[in-house]
Amino acid sequence: MRSIRAAAVGAVTLSLALAATACGGGSSTGGGSDDSPKTLTYWASNQGASIEIDKKVLQPELDKFRKQTGIKVKLEVVPWSDLLNRILTATTSGQGPDVLNIGNTWSASLQATGALLPWDAKNFAKIGGRDRFVDSALGSTGAVGKDPAAVPLYSMAYALYYNKKIFADAGIAKPPVTWDELIADGRKISAKGKSVLGAEGGNGSENIHHVFVFAKQHGADFFTSDGKPDFTNDNVVAAVKQYVDLMAKDKVIPTGDAEYAQNQSVSDFAKGKQAMLLWQSASANLTSQGMSDSDYGIAPVPVQSGTPGTGTQVNSMVAGINLAVFRNTKNLDGAAKFVKFMTSDDEQKILNTAYSSIPPVKAAQQDPAFNTPANSVLKDTLATSAAALPQVAAESQFETTVGTAVKNLFAAAAAGKAVTTDSVKAELAKAQQQMPAA
Repeated sequence: MRSIRAAAVGAVTLSLALAATACGGGSSTGGGSDDSPKTLTYWASNQGASIEIDKKVLQPELDKFRKQTGIKVKLEVVPWSDLLNRILTATTSGQGPDVLNIGNTWSASLQATGALLPWDAKNFAKIGGRDRFVDSALGSTGAVGKDPAAVPLYSMAYALYYNKKIFADAGIAKPPVTWDELIADGRKISAKGKSVLGAEGGNGSENIHHVFVFAKQHGADFFTSDGKPDFTNDNVVAAVKQYVDLMAKDKVIPTGDAEYAQNQSVSDFAKGKQAMLLWQSASANLTSQGMSDSDYGIAPVPVQSGTPGTGTQVNSMVAGINLAVFRNTKNLDGAAKFVKFMTSDDEQKILNTAYSSIPPVKAAQQDPAFNTPANSVLKDTLATSAAALPQVAAESQFETTVGTAVKNLFAAAAAGKAVTTDSVKAELAKAQQQMPAA
């Protein structure tokens, strides 16, 4: 969902999520007005290394929009720890911003509230048409068969970042292609006194992103084809155990990372404390922390065997940020103009360059500025070996319950407790019991 933001989504209670589904803002059709044509409120997600950095990136663009349209945009950059709860509260109260960022994995959940403007053919026409956007980004904008609940803004993918000097000192010539290779490299790195692989074990969303990929590599999904939770499937259990075992058994993730939830693993990597990092579009964050791009390499996330691709060779979720409009906005025309501006070719180049993400707009993505070696890995991953998280109404609850289950398993591993197939299955069964009835 993010490039260089903290991915920690606040815990969302089931009662609030169900209330949002039942009481979404706006009516089931139509919605919006133009009662306040000269102002817009915009909730932007925290993409930069700090909220202040985001303001420095965004405010000049909002000033540009005001000069073009006469519409003033009131900006609030919302931390990821607060964003989902803030949005769900707004859907129940009907008092939300005009335009907002949402993590693309939340699209179907927020769509189910009825609070967001649907992007039907008429609305897409206002911003230049649906065909301007790449298919992989559109695949994470809402439930299959329904008009999207949002428009893609930033696209991201996971990659393996590795410290070149630490690798050279350990006698490692190239980045690992498989998990077995990563574990073997880890022994050489540990022998040199360095940590091997960073993780955010206390961060529910990061946990979800990784166990989703491991599940794909085990040929499993967390939901059945008709959208029912299937968390205790043997292959899902094996996938979650393999991820947690990177700490519990294989000793490549430090036990201290069980408590990380605010990008500490990125900082450790930037400071040369660890050899590898699995992250979404991390280059801008690493640069902001003083790490030269010549100090690290970027490679695809490992797979079980062979090379990344579809099916069991998936090695990333389709990450990204979408731009949504509240259905009950008082400036519907202005909101549409703002979305058109933010997804214009020029703005896509500016914003995605600032955040080291990939433009989901085709023309902007083809710009030479996005043909760097780092972006090549990310673009190839998005095009060939990334999969969208389940676009189901209960997705946000899934992130909360399963993300917490994995957090608990990391905590057990850090405390020296055995992480067994049975203990993994028990945590996942507990998570499944907290899911709403289908």
